[in-house]
Amino acid sequence: MASFDAHKLSGAAIVADAREAIEGLTEKLSDWRVAPHFEERYQAGAARWNDVVESAYALDHLPLPSQSAIIGAVEASSDDRDVIVAAAGSVPGDLHKLWRARDPKGYHVEYAFSCMGYEIAAGIGVKMADPTREVYVFVGDGSYLMMNSEIITAVQEGIKIIVILIVNHGFQSIGALSESVGVERFGTKYRYRDGNGRLAGDKLPLDLAANAASLGATVLRATNIEAFKSALVEARSNTAVTVVHIEDDPMVSAPDSASWWDVPVAQVATRQSTLDALSHYQTAQRIQRKFLRSTTLDDNVPS
Repeated sequence: MASFDAHKLSGAAIVADAREAIEGLTEKLSDWRVAPHFEERYQAGAARWNDVVESAYALDHLPLPSQSAIIGAVEASSDDRDVIVAAAGSVPGDLHKLWRARDPKGYHVEYAFSCMGYEIAAGIGVKMADPTREVYVFVGDGSYLMMNSEIITAVQEGIKIIVILIVNHGFQSIGALSESVGVERFGTKYRYRDGNGRLAGDKLPLDLAANAASLGATVLRATNIEAFKSALVEARSNTAVTVVHIEDDPMVSAPDSASWWDVPVAQVATRQSTLDALSHYQTAQRIQRKFLRSTTLDDNVPS
């Protein structure tokens, strides 16, 4: 493999092996720093956001805890070299905003396709890659139901992982998205049909802790944050696959990132919630900024 030639960056676009390019850029930029005022701005912003994170972690919501408090309890109980694994639902977004990684290999979160069911299998792979690290697998009940059977593989092979099973009787992420487009979380909760044939009846009698136990895992049930913290201590001391089961309140969101997801809203509707969502969407579209400009350094490279 030819060495990476950084001066070519000033000319036409180049194609390079990813590893060679990263190593070459790292060498060329080893002594480079941003301007002092940018560094000061970054440090001030990081300090402000850290205060937001601490508030989210300390949120004492009752009767069910917030997901942010659950994440905060795991972070507080973990060591620097521990690894967290997540993939789908609202957890990856919350971790992206809140989790403070302390090791280059401590944060394993799948974003590309929000692969529901990836989590437990990935946790097994991470643990096999480095058995000296404790591995925490964050998974919501919706994603857990997609592929919980890999718990059997972990038990069979004696691969200890800690599964944080967050239960809210439905789909928290898509429920919030549904609400944002004016559909009021339709079909995103595990419910019986009511007398009108709608999915708005009583909760389904699901017991995912019992399910995990039936697959051979050690299961710890926590009903509040203090019990959850105690369960985390016990889970670390265990040598077998351990599932920590806790319910949270899906209506309590993590701090807003102030970003906007461009998801179109139905333009023809009779529900006021949908009409209101459409109005909000049209307003947001008008102030939307494009991060990719139409011009590039090289006219031969499409924008």
